[in-house]
Amino acid sequence: MSWAWEYEPSEEYVVGGENPAPVTLVAQVEEKAGELVRAAEARYLDGPAFQGVGEGTRTAAVMDGLFLYLVVPRHERVYVLQVTAF
Repeated sequence: MSWAWEYEPSEEYVVGGENPAPVTLVAQVEEKAGELVRAAEARYLDGPAFQGVGEGTRTAAVMDGLFLYLVVPRHERVYVLQVTAF
């Protein structure tokens, strides 16, 4: 397994649906999520063997909004949970 990010529960739920997030905001979120993946990969060198308590839900700001995410070392994933436009 290798580190990656994904929308949780789905891209449609988080940034699509009846009131979709602007395309520029989605691009900013996805770029920042990639940065968070690289940081988590460096911090948790052996993610599947991680035994500690995780960081919990965190917030990241981008130019056009913010998003909530969760790092799960044992899954080697950064989950984007919610996106909010300014």
